[in-house]
Amino acid sequence: MIEAKQILAEYSKKIPRIILGPEKVAYIIDMMQDIPADHKLTLHKFANYILALMIQKEASDVEIGGFGSADFVWFRIHGEKARVDFLPKLTSDEASILIVSLLTKNQCKHLLVSRNLDFSYTFHYEIINDFIRFRADAYYDLDALALNMRAISAELRGLETMEFHPNAIKMMSHNYIKFGMSLITGITGSGKSTTLDAIIDYHNKFDPSHVVIIASPVEYVHRSNKAIIRHREVGKDVLSFKDGVIQSLRQDPDIIVIGEMRDPDTIMAALEVTDTGHKVFSTLHTSSATESIDRIIAEVNPVEQERVRNRLADILVTIISQKLVPTVDGRRILVKEVLIVTPSVKAAIKNNNTSEIYAMIVQGGPQGMITMEQDLLRLMKQRKISKENALAYANNKTRMLQILKGM
Repeated sequence: MIEAKQILAEYSKKIPRIILGPEKVAYIIDMMQDIPADHKLTLHKFANYILALMIQKEASDVEIGGFGSADFVWFRIHGEKARVDFLPKLTSDEASILIVSLLTKNQCKHLLVSRNLDFSYTFHYEIINDFIRFRADAYYDLDALALNMRAISAELRGLETMEFHPNAIKMMSHNYIKFGMSLITGITGSGKSTTLDAIIDYHNKFDPSHVVIIASPVEYVHRSNKAIIRHREVGKDVLSFKDGVIQSLRQDPDIIVIGEMRDPDTIMAALEVTDTGHKVFSTLHTSSATESIDRIIAEVNPVEQERVRNRLADILVTIISQKLVPTVDGRRILVKEVLIVTPSVKAAIKNNNTSEIYAMIVQGGPQGMITMEQDLLRLMKQRKISKENALAYANNKTRMLQILKGM
């Protein structure tokens, strides 16, 4: 750790003080092309030490570099961000050097052009004698490089542990319904990837199918069991989500997993590939089932919205909107809203009456549906979460207050 800090300080001093702004990052990238292999290895070991410490502290994320870090390394532990006081402080230049040392030449080129880079990182964790993967995002913060890295669990969580109604699992199963779209939605850090990986693993245990995963970056790597599973990382194995979706049609897939529907082109490609009779799973950054439907329709050109609304109604099977809520013992627990597209829901989407869908979810318990408020109430009754957090994390706070007053 001391040696790495000395190397970072040494290279930081080589940066001419007249070089400012984004040009400084470009200078650091050029400078790091000639770094001796032993220096680079020491910096990698230092980064791996931070990541190993992150795992030991049960942190989900680490933040390094940029003006906002105030020269500290930060961990998110059970939902709370905090400085790691016992790690060396890194100046903006030192942090930028450390971040660049983790990147390939092509990744550095992409970062300079796009000012952002999503990538994956893997290192061997000696304590468990296995490799740990991280999802990483490098970006600019006031002209300096910053880095977020999120740990990807080495162990999959079983779908059966997430307390879904059996009918909800059945509706997501490729064996039961061979086509259709299922969405996993929620804000960043709400566990969407964990749920998506649990669904993939569920199929891998018994479904003799071909699964194509298109992700940016690839997080958990599934080993083919009953299913053959392909991993295509955007930027490495395929140029874009849209390209990956279109190309998958020529790869004989049964299930297509789209890491995120982040733009109109990807949304339209996902709708089209589902229309051809495939099972599609994807994610959105929305907090409720109704918001997810409205968001998809709003993303496309107004001229196309009526057609997209009808197509979405025909292909949509389920929407799971989820959050991770603090528990009374200081950890976090999955809370979810589940929509199953019944004929009534389908009609509401086609008639642009999505405001009626919430009431359908409230009354759809026997079919496997549940609102966020109903699930929060369930966990509150089990004394797993507090009344205050049940209200704070509710989507419909008016409805939640009515429920709490009636208790």
